[in-house]
This record gives sequence, structure tokens and C-alpha cells, in this order.
Amino acid sequence: MKHIFKSFLLLSTLIGGMLIQGAKAQTDEGSYVWPKDQKVLENLKTWQGYKFGLLIHMGLYSVQGTVESWGLCPEDWVGRPGYDDYYKYATDYRNNKSKFNPVQFDPQKWAKAFSGSGAKYMIYSTKHHDGFCLYDTKFTDFKVTDPGCPFSVNPKSNVYKEIMNATRKEGLAVGAYFSKPDWTTPYFWWPYYPPKDRNPTYDITKHPDRWKKFVEYTQNQINEITTEYGKVDILWLDGCWVMPKSAITKRVAEFCKYPYDMDINMKLIAEKARAKQPGMLVVDRWVEGEYENYLTPEQNTPAKALTVPWESCITMGNAWGWVPGDQYKSTRELIQLLVKIVAKGGNLLLGVGPKGTGEFETAVYDRLEGMGKWLTVNGESIYGTVPVEPFQEGKIAYTAKGEGTIFAIYMPEKNETALPETLTIKTNLKGKLLVSLLSEKKTLKSKATPNGLVVNIPQSLRAALAQQECVVIKISAVH
Repeated sequence: MKHIFKSFLLLSTLIGGMLIQGAKAQTDEGSYVWPKDQKVLENLKTWQGYKFGLLIHMGLYSVQGTVESWGLCPEDWVGRPGYDDYYKYATDYRNNKSKFNPVQFDPQKWAKAFSGSGAKYMIYSTKHHDGFCLYDTKFTDFKVTDPGCPFSVNPKSNVYKEIMNATRKEGLAVGAYFSKPDWTTPYFWWPYYPPKDRNPTYDITKHPDRWKKFVEYTQNQINEITTEYGKVDILWLDGCWVMPKSAITKRVAEFCKYPYDMDINMKLIAEKARAKQPGMLVVDRWVEGEYENYLTPEQNTPAKALTVPWESCITMGNAWGWVPGDQYKSTRELIQLLVKIVAKGGNLLLGVGPKGTGEFETAVYDRLEGMGKWLTVNGESIYGTVPVEPFQEGKIAYTAKGEGTIFAIYMPEKNETALPETLTIKTNLKGKLLVSLLSEKKTLKSKATPNGLVVNIPQSLRAALAQQECVVIKISAVH
């Protein structure tokens, strides 16, 4: 089985690479449309201050440890390790419903880990492209609460409800991930026709009644997750290829080859959701317009700071869900990733998934705990900050708070044994400056030079500081 697991990892890398190429094309601040709703604008500003969130994927793919539900997609780039028969794979995959039994699912433990990581918001996957619902929907039996799923008898079977309630109690904002395409409902993949790619299996212009049922099905399910489960701060919609034909741009054309208009009426969806959730953020990913409240480059960060709201969604390992033998980024890599994103004005949405048992790997808990420990000490340099030039230069990234404080965040390399004797910090702050080491609460000596503010790092601390994931120096103007 080891070669199969390696193949899953290879597939996840291929998917990641493919999405990175697309993500680079999506990050276009010039096409961003600012919300007109004042409440949405207020919530968007609050969200921008969160800086760090988590995206959790669990579903039928967690049973086999495959790369989400992409194996169902009959496109040339998709691999199905161990199978040479697409239909057998699809049948076996969907039959995981009868095996899905995450008895170790502990929403309170999850939520405490989320809170302990320093994350300020959590987005949970209610339904991936396979159409399997992690909540008690009224519109399909392809769901976790159906009697055909062994977990349905568990008191915590309504997974979405449980995790949202537990996470809110820990003080985090919460959001719902939802896939617009659905590869199991007969309204999208009509079994009369075999699937050829990620799009509907039929010509929706020749069967408008069937397509209408899909639109209603999708609207009904989104209405459920946004109106029946308490406060929802973010509706995070995936599957950009389901969009109005008029919205297709050159940047998404590679994903949107279906020649017909797949409009699901986002205006109505947003209005219904916000009637219950005033100011709720709607993220119709990669669909330019008023329902893409922030940009979402995937497995990628913009080359420069952006002037519009954005969030890089990046996995802790290689896959969004759990894959056996996945290689997780180190705590140092994750914190430095967060710092680099925040320095450019964005948020990090860190993706991770539990095993089919409903429990995360120990390494995941370790990484989350490590991030939380660093943020407990250094969070002042991250939360509620704004980008400031030069954003990042070499190993130093910059953030600012108010008009009189900047943070210079030094990112030691993995094998670095000691910080330099001095660091040159670029700042436009004038007059008397107070320079301090955030982790040590220690004032540092500094001197203004034409090249920047030269800060002395005490010899006694240089080795120990190099062991930190990042070292934060706070510079404040003294009035």
C-alpha cells in the first residue's frame, strides 16, 4: 500500500501545482468590487484584522485518505491509484458513505486546538465537490445523518452543527465552505449521460427544467447552512466554474470550458443569507463582482502587497484533507508564512483535515500549538496590523499599527545559529524612538543612519533568538 499512499501524495502535489498556476491568475486587485453594504464593509474590516484562520476538510475522502473528491473528476490530469476502472472507483468512493464513522470526532477538543493556535476564524467544509453533506440537509440522503451512514447514530452526527457551536464558544468567528458543483446529485451529473469533466453531464440548454432543479437544490442547501445553524460570519463558495457565462474572464477560462451559462443567482443567495446574517461576508471564489468580498489566491501568495482584502488559502501539508504520510510544514515555516502574508496585507487561511476516525494527527496539534505559543507572545505584531513599506526586505518583514508604531519581524533561517550583531530596519518614523524586543520585553539600543535604523542585538541573546520562529522588534515614536 505504500506506493499507493505515495501516489496520493504525488496527486496532491499535482493538484497543488495546477491550482497555484490558476491562483496566480486570480490575484487581480484591479477587478475587485468593494461592497456597498455598510455592514459588510464593517465586517470586512474586522475580518482583515483577524489575519489567521483555519479551513477544515473532512468527508468521504478521509476514509481512504485520498486527495479530496477529485478522483471522481474524469479529466486527464486526475489519477486514481490502484484503479484502472473509473466506474469501480466512483462506486467504491461513494460507498464510503457506509464506512464513514469518525467516532473520535471531538468538537470541543478541535475548537480548543483552533483557539490555542491563535486563529481568529474557522471555516468548515459542509460539502465538497462529491456532494456528500456533513450536515443534516433535507434535500438529499447523501449525507452524514442518513441511516446508510454508520455515524448517523452518533449524537454528534450533525458534524457542521457541532463544530460550529464548539468553535463559536471558543470565541472564533466561523464560516461555511460549500462546493457549488455537485458530482453526485442527478441535477448536475445526470446518470443518463457519463461525466466527461467537472461540468454538468448534459446540455443544460436542452434540459432547462433539470438545470432549474439544480439551481434550486443549490440555493436550498446554501440557505440551510446560512440560516439554520446560528451565526455564520463567512460563506466561502468553491468551484468557480459554476458561474454566469458573462463572468468568465481570461484569468479563469482554463477552469470554465463549459459553453453554457451556469448562473445560480448569487444575488438571491446573498440576499437570503444576509436577511438572517446581516453583513455576512460572501466569497464566491474567483468570480469577479460584488459577491467576491475578498480575493483567495490558493497555495500561493501575491508577489506584492495588495490594496484590497485578500486571503491566501494554503495547506499545512500537501492536501486539504488527510492523506497518509503527508508532509506537514514545520512550525517555523508556518509562522514565517503567516508573517510574509500579513506583511503584504493579507490573511492566512491554513488548510488541514482529520483522519477518517475524526481525529487529527499529533503533528497537526503540535503545529497548531506552536503557532499559538508564538502568537501569544508576538501577536501584537500580527493582529489588527496594516502593511507598511518596504513590506519585506531580505529576512525582515514589516507591519504597522497606528501612525506611530511599526514591527520589524526577523525570520531566522532553519540552520541559523545566531542573529547578526545589528539589524538595519527601514522606517520613516522620526524623532525619539523606543525600540524593544517583543519576546524579551527588553529595550534595545539603536542609531538612526542614512540607510535605516541600526538596532543592536545583545550578544547574550543572539543564539537564543535564532531558535525562535521569528523575532519581533517593536519601534514606537515617543511623543
